[in-house]
Amino acid sequence: MSFHECAIDDGIAKIVLARGKVNAINEKVVEELTERLNELLKNPDVKSVILTGTGKFFTFGFDIPEFLSYPKNDFIRYLTKFTDLYRLIFTYPKPVIASLNGHTIAGGCMLAIACDYRIMVSGKARISLNEINFGSSLFAGSVDLLKMWLGQRPAEIAAYTGAMYSAEEALKLGLVDRVCSEPELESETERAARDFSEKDPDAFASIKKLLRSQLAEQIKARERQSILDFVDIWYSEKTWRNLQDKVIHA
Repeated sequence: MSFHECAIDDGIAKIVLARGKVNAINEKVVEELTERLNELLKNPDVKSVILTGTGKFFTFGFDIPEFLSYPKNDFIRYLTKFTDLYRLIFTYPKPVIASLNGHTIAGGCMLAIACDYRIMVSGKARISLNEINFGSSLFAGSVDLLKMWLGQRPAEIAAYTGAMYSAEEALKLGLVDRVCSEPELESETERAARDFSEKDPDAFASIKKLLRSQLAEQIKARERQSILDFVDIWYSEKTWRNLQDKVIHA
């Protein structure tokens, strides 16, 4: 069973997360997205990529009930794959547009901020790195990307508080680039993808590498230790209890 759909139309590849009501991220989702992106990278007909979700969620983040059954070493393996995925998106030679169709939370926010451009639906949808609210930490990459888009002090506030931002609030912060209504989201996203597609692909890839390669290397150098720190906190007695409560009340 696949947890995503992919269609290519006029040089634009659209990847749609499709895993239950909230599009929760598990190891198979990460493996599928990684495989799909690498496949699209080899396709010269694909000029840009859209990443979106189904229903009212882009993705609610990690599948906590599933990961509560993971031993530490297995969870470290998963987190390595996950952070590799958002680093792949961050350095991807082709434009990647996040079409945020709904709630974009925790791990979902990490994937979104790795993209080149974010369009978010207005209304009840929220975007957040809210890990601190259930006693969890972040990763080196997620923090550095947050600082890149927001600046140091706003990133600190976002990370320390775990604030849940509306699309309009996220736009003011620089967390998203455009806000539109739900009926407009698809057309606005396709317009953005088409605009990116019209750029010279070699020039785009070169410029993106110049803009992001140094930060990507810095992230990579710090990521492993941040994963180990994350795991130590995740499996601590207090956070473990919070995670179990979160599952019960979900």
